[in-house]
Amino acid sequence: MITMLKSLQTESDLLQYDQIHIREKPCECNECGKTFSLEQNLIEHKKMHPREKSHECHECGKVFSQVSSLTLHLRSHTRKKLYKCSKCEKAFSQKGNFLSHQKHHTEEKPYENGGASIQMPGLIKHQRNHSQNKSYACKECGKAFNGKSYLTEHEKIHTGEKPFICDQCGRAFSQKQYLIKHQNIHSGKKPFKCNECGKAFNQKENLIIHQRIHTGEKPYECKGCGKAFIQKSSLIRHQRSHTGEKPYVCKECGKAFSGKSNLTEHEKIHIGEKPYKCNECGTIFRQKQYLIKHHNIHTGEKPYECNKCGKAFSRITSLIVHVRIHTGDKPYECKVCGKAFCQSSSLTVHMRSHTGEKPYGCNECGKAFSQFSTLALHMRIHTGEKPYQCSECGKAFSQKSHHIRHQRIHIH
Repeated sequence: MITMLKSLQTESDLLQYDQIHIREKPCECNECGKTFSLEQNLIEHKKMHPREKSHECHECGKVFSQVSSLTLHLRSHTRKKLYKCSKCEKAFSQKGNFLSHQKHHTEEKPYENGGASIQMPGLIKHQRNHSQNKSYACKECGKAFNGKSYLTEHEKIHTGEKPFICDQCGRAFSQKQYLIKHQNIHSGKKPFKCNECGKAFNQKENLIIHQRIHTGEKPYECKGCGKAFIQKSSLIRHQRSHTGEKPYVCKECGKAFSGKSNLTEHEKIHIGEKPYKCNECGTIFRQKQYLIKHHNIHTGEKPYECNKCGKAFSRITSLIVHVRIHTGDKPYECKVCGKAFCQSSSLTVHMRSHTGEKPYGCNECGKAFSQFSTLALHMRIHTGEKPYQCSECGKAFSQKSHHIRHQRIHIH
């Protein structure tokens, strides 16, 4: 206690100490009335309240509450990168990212600990190795912890124990803190608000990620190609495009995917789930994006036009593929025979000629096909459907090619 009092050398230090221990909270927020014992805590709290947005981007009209945020945002239009690394010529739009990058070259570790030098947070963690005994070891994997409570929480990974259950939906969690965060979904409580656009979130970490949209910050960079991402999870998913890793496997057919969301969408094929319905014609779809694309059939809207021939398309992806007819670009090459294609779907179908894969099977006779369109044609044998009718003699055909060949009889 005497040592503690000696360390409080100034009157402000003593006042701050009194406020914490006596629980006096003299600093009051004039927006919501919440009180704090320290002024810096009040300053941080005030950032939660929305502020007037007086700084407008002359390019897109977006407004910001801080001129610094506007400055960062403007670089997304100009692509200006003011901070250039003298070691590797790499450029950055933000000083913080530039300084972090430089440490890779200098290996700067300003905080000394004996012969080694490490970053401040790392130093604090490192010193715990000397000052604290990790006497609680996991019998499964050998990992050691400073406290028994940490070991207890860790052991749930091995046992699969999830004692904290949500009374709304029945979902279970291994730790109470995860349950508390989850319950915000049901309550609708979103206490973390973005000062720039007003969007609110139920978790602080989601707000932090969202704010990077405004600042343009992308702290997670791929070492393979240099592409940067807002979220670490996006970087991990992207890196699988380099490694070819596909950790999410369908239990029904064994097909593997690089992302969990891709597996979830794929699984709807097996269970037949199609939750997205068109209000115009009643057609149902497995994915929302397919429904949005389908709507263009009813509206007739074709907003994407080719500047070479004037042909218009309802989807931008269709335009991109079409433009390759003019450019001759065939970016999808078969690694087996070298044949190239302008669409990835064409390469996928072609690869089946090498692998012998026939994923589309007929429910009537069991015959399998490499393409869904071929299966659709085959099914007409069983259903007797003949949608192509000759206008001259009334004869009907199951395939368009047969109909065209028949019409030549009348022309000659």
